Amino acid sequence: MKNFLAANPSFSKLALFICVILLSITECIAAEPSAKTYDETLRVGVVGDTGVGERAYHPGFLAVAEALKSQRPDLLLHLGDFVYQPKMFPQICPERYVREIRETLADPFEFKLFVPGDNDLPPQAKKPKGSGCWEKIDRMDNEFDSFPASANGPGPYEGTMALGNTLFAVLNTYPWQDPTPWLAPRIAKAKGNGLWVIIALHEPAITTAWYLEKRDTVLKQINTLKPDLVFAGNQHSYERFHPMGIPEQDGTLPFVASTSGNYSKGDGSIHVISGGGGATFKPFADLQGYQKRTAPKEVFDALATRALMNHFIILEIEPDILRATTYKVCPQANSENPRWKADKPMWNKITLECEGQSAGVTVFDRFQIHRPPIQVE
Repeated sequence: MKNFLAANPSFSKLALFICVILLSITECIAAEPSAKTYDETLRVGVVGDTGVGERAYHPGFLAVAEALKSQRPDLLLHLGDFVYQPKMFPQICPERYVREIRETLADPFEFKLFVPGDNDLPPQAKKPKGSGCWEKIDRMDNEFDSFPASANGPGPYEGTMALGNTLFAVLNTYPWQDPTPWLAPRIAKAKGNGLWVIIALHEPAITTAWYLEKRDTVLKQINTLKPDLVFAGNQHSYERFHPMGIPEQDGTLPFVASTSGNYSKGDGSIHVISGGGGATFKPFADLQGYQKRTAPKEVFDALATRALMNHFIILEIEPDILRATTYKVCPQANSENPRWKADKPMWNKITLECEGQSAGVTVFDRFQIHRPPIQVE
């Protein structure tokens, strides 16, 4: 055989080329994770504001990360603010942050979708402690689905990914741009195929934590797209709203209330703020007595529940039902204080959810969305 190859160099090159191609295909097949089908249950872990770094509550983050990993979700959806570093206008992103994020929030999970937070982006005048770590963090998650180039394409760090029975859309709030031109057609196609639709962004479209008026802008634009769920972080707390429709001109928020947490698909978009992954807790504006950032009554009316606690969420998404469970995580007793500006007098009358409770992971909130059965005439 050696004599044959020596006498036929062209054949040798062809054989080598075929071997390289086959090896590459084999490696690609081995590296490509297998996606679940539409008929299977997709398990999604949701967490935000984990805050690796010196300005966060690291024991809370470690407890959340370990509990989340033990749930073994197929996909980790991270809502941004991976890093809270202490320096003004840092020049580099320390490798120790990147290494801890990789070990705790990337490697343990088969699929990852990451949302950029303001603390992850490069520092600027309004955010001088931005870590500038986003480019390194973004390399650890999955690529968005590819679409033909067009003038109405997503902005930087934005895109969609269809996984199993769900379409996920990641939006960038820095700066915010109306995603309707590029996202509406993708959502329409997904809904036509029977997929659930989940939107994720960092800065909430609605919150009672630190209210910014967005009913006629971001909230209206998102709710007009009619996603089933909208997840955000940024606020270091947990908030869940009842399903909401499109805000009316006078600011009225149409919503469907349920004390049991059982809703029907089509009731509206459920907004959930999940920012309890490890950042220090900042009290809701109304508890601080800060009237300027206290949400108006219409927003409080649509609120289902809220709390200051370390937590994460697990979604179990089946073709006809989406179940969500929020887990409260109480870390072991330690010397670190989880409160933002812990010496302020306001903390004398504000209680954290884990105060006086044993360490461990317990269910705090549950809700679900049913797909109504098709009516046959």
